[in-house]
Amino acid sequence: MEPAKTDQELVALVLKNRDEYRVLVERYEVPLRRYVGRLGADDELAKDILQESFIKAYLNLNDYDTALSFSAWMYRIAHNEAMSQFRKARVRPSPLKREEDLMLFEMIPDPLDIVMEADAAMDRGVLRDAIAGLESRYRDILVLRFFEEKSYNEISDILRMPEGTVATHINRAKQKLRELMKGRAEPRE
Repeated sequence: MEPAKTDQELVALVLKNRDEYRVLVERYEVPLRRYVGRLGADDELAKDILQESFIKAYLNLNDYDTALSFSAWMYRIAHNEAMSQFRKARVRPSPLKREEDLMLFEMIPDPLDIVMEADAAMDRGVLRDAIAGLESRYRDILVLRFFEEKSYNEISDILRMPEGTVATHINRAKQKLRELMKGRAEPRE
């Protein structure tokens, strides 16, 4: 069995034979659908966002800089398309609807441990509301780092900000989430 081709190899093949683009679509469809869902898109909107994202990526494939991560490039396109769709609909997305998404917050490394601090018995709706209450720049960066498991470098490419700013935003997002959760947690009886 032939080893899987890298993204850069696939891009080179697509530029010669457009039929090869299906391999890139198949590779990124599931993770990008999950990502835009976590940003707050329902299933129908997620399909629309993905369709537009893959069309835009295909049309701009000649402009893709192979020195950068193709994954980050695709996520940036999907992120920008999602934000555009949310603005058009003038809705504030409600991210992290699935139980598995909420359980992933246990992966956030922090000396103060957000999940324990919020109390194990806390209603999951409080966490969902707290995340939804974050400014989009903080919500988006938490989703990319802790749910999509993107590196600081990849987040820097996706959101087009310096890595130092990414680190600062992650720390601020965690602090703001902690504050929101403290303010929304109900006292135990």
